[in-house]
This record gives sequence, structure tokens and C-alpha cells, in this order.
Amino acid sequence: MMREGRQESERGSMHIHFSEEEFAGRQRAAAEAAAAAGFDGLLIFKQESMFYLTGYDTFGFCFFQCLWLGADGRMALLTRAPDRRQAAFTSVLDDIRVWEDSADARPERDLKAMLAEFGVAGGRLGVEWQSYGLPAALGFRLRNALEGFVELGDASGLVDGLRVVKSPAELDYVRKAGELADRAYDEAVRLARPGAFEGDILAAMQGAVLRAGGDEPANETIIGSGPGALMCRYYTGRRHLDADDQLMLEFAGTWRHYHACLMRTIRIGPPPERQRFLYEAAVEALAACREALRPGRPVGDVFDAHARVLDGRGLADHRMNACGYSLGATFAPVWMDSPMFYRGNPVLAAPGMVFFIHIIIFDSDAGLSATSGTTTIVTETGNEPVTHASTELVVNL
Repeated sequence: MMREGRQESERGSMHIHFSEEEFAGRQRAAAEAAAAAGFDGLLIFKQESMFYLTGYDTFGFCFFQCLWLGADGRMALLTRAPDRRQAAFTSVLDDIRVWEDSADARPERDLKAMLAEFGVAGGRLGVEWQSYGLPAALGFRLRNALEGFVELGDASGLVDGLRVVKSPAELDYVRKAGELADRAYDEAVRLARPGAFEGDILAAMQGAVLRAGGDEPANETIIGSGPGALMCRYYTGRRHLDADDQLMLEFAGTWRHYHACLMRTIRIGPPPERQRFLYEAAVEALAACREALRPGRPVGDVFDAHARVLDGRGLADHRMNACGYSLGATFAPVWMDSPMFYRGNPVLAAPGMVFFIHIIIFDSDAGLSATSGTTTIVTETGNEPVTHASTELVVNL
């Protein structure tokens, strides 16, 4: 295991997007939360947690890497050689260590040796078990390597609980992401005409974000036309729009990995009355959800508002069992974050939380889609949308 330190004189070369004071405050809060939960430190595997605590920015989390945060505030990263410089460039970390790729590589053993240096043998450590950075196979190896050395507990939601309420600096990034989402939607409205190619629409939407300095989103932009407009997942294979068609879009403006999502159905050609009815219901449900999203109220109330409107219009069989989720700085494979709007979710909304509210109505019998969604920040009295695209049904002839 190779160790990399960084001299204070190199601080000027860092590519970080928050002040070192803000990072220090986040680290203190995480260390205090770990101690309060009875942990001597955290083994952090979520890339979102690493970015939040240190600024470390990579997609190398698909391999074994772990950020150690002790209850005493000391930190160290164990990663692969390609990410050593990446961590030094994008984070405030000083202690960066590398495990060596080889046929018999066992990075979990290197992690154990590193933990021994920090004097935590016999202690109790919290692990982010629920993480794309720690698949089951590596998790079993980690557990076996540390058995008898330390006690392990589940700390999967500990840093997430801190991340869910954004700082003023984070909210600035969310608002910028909202601006980029609106730009992307403007491109879609401009191009969604009979004969248009879905690939050109996607290129223009993402180009609007990238040309403005934004980022790739944490998952693919969701686009579907014709029967594919009743899908709310990305799938491969592009088509040209017909003169009588529909285009469903779910996408994000992304700034410094912070996401602001929009969802819309655009009509190509005159809409059937049934689709107008569905779309009016979606817009009414979106307004009801925004009214229900208030500080101090359970986020499950937002789902209840969504269901009340749609069920009242006879659309219970055509709606989803959730209507949105938290957003923030997320990494592949998804931009979705917790908490989610579903029935009975007791998490209380609080100022600084950011949510994507999406209303999805898919009438499979009629083959029609009606969707509307926006990203909004919970405030002291209600919520503030950061995306401003009209909720009117766009009809392009």
C-alpha cells in the first residue's frame, strides 16, 4: 500500500467547489454523528458521501475504494493508482493511499492495515453497506478481513442524513442546475416536430447543458415517443417523430453534480381529448403536491396529495406508487436520492431540502402519456421552484 501526502503549498492547485471551511464543517458533523451512533469511525464507500465530505470527484468508485473518517476527525482515502492524482486534484484530502492491482490483490487487507495505523483495533466501525461502491462480493470480503479485528455496524444512512439538507452554497448550485434544465427543455420544444430525430433532440438538450459549463447527469436522459412515451426508463434505439405523436422527456440540468430535473410530455399534432384530460390532471396533481410540500410536514403527504387528485379523476390505475424524491450531488448509476415521496413516508420536510416532484400518468389502454414534473427547494414557508418551464401542454404541429 502506497501512501501519498500533500504539502500545504499545493493547496492552490486543488479543483474544489466549496470552501475548505464548509468541508471542515461537514466533516465535523459526520464525525459527531458517528460518535453519537456509537461508532469509532466510518468506512465510507458512497461516492456521494466522499464528494460531500471532501470534494473527491471520480467514477473510480466502481473499483474498491474506501474513505476513512474517524470519530476524532482524521481522514484517509484508500483507492487505486489512477485515482491518486484525481483525489489530490479534486479534494481536500491529504492522506491518499493506493492499493496495487495484481492477480492476488486484496484491498480489504490493505484497508485493515491502514485502520491498524489509526489505532481502531477492537473498536466499532460504521460501514456504508448500502452503496454502489461496495457490491456484495467485496462486502463479504471486507467483513471477513475485519472479523475479530473490529466490530462492524450499518451506517448506510448516516452521511445521507446530513446531505439531505443543503447549505446556501449548495442551493446556489441547485438553482444553476435549474437554469440549465430550462435551457435543455427549450431545445426540446424547439426541435420536437414531425420528422424530428430523437437523437438530435437529445444532442441539443445535453449540448445546452454542456455548453453552459454543466455536467453529464448521473443517469441517462429519458426520452420516448410513440408507444415509448409510456416508458419512464431510458432504453436504447432512436426513432423519428410522426406527424401524430407524443414525446415524453425526463431529464436533468446538472451543475457541479447537483441535479435539477424536469419532466414533460410534448404533443406532436392535435392531442386527443383524452390526452388533454390526462395532462390537466397531471398539472393539477403537481400543484397539489407543491402545496403539500411544507417544512414540518411528512413527505408522505406529498404522495397523498398526488393520489387524491389522480384517484379523484378516476386515474388510480394509471398512476405510480411514488411521485418524486430528493435530489442533490449524485453519481452514476442514478440521480435519485432519499427520501422519496411514497405513502406513509414519515420523514419531515425541512428548509434546504431539494425535491423533484414528478407526476406520471400512463394510460396503456389509450396508448397516451401525460407527465409533468419540477424541482423545488423547501423554504421556511413552502417551496421555491428552481425550474420555470411552463406546465402548459406544448403542442407542435
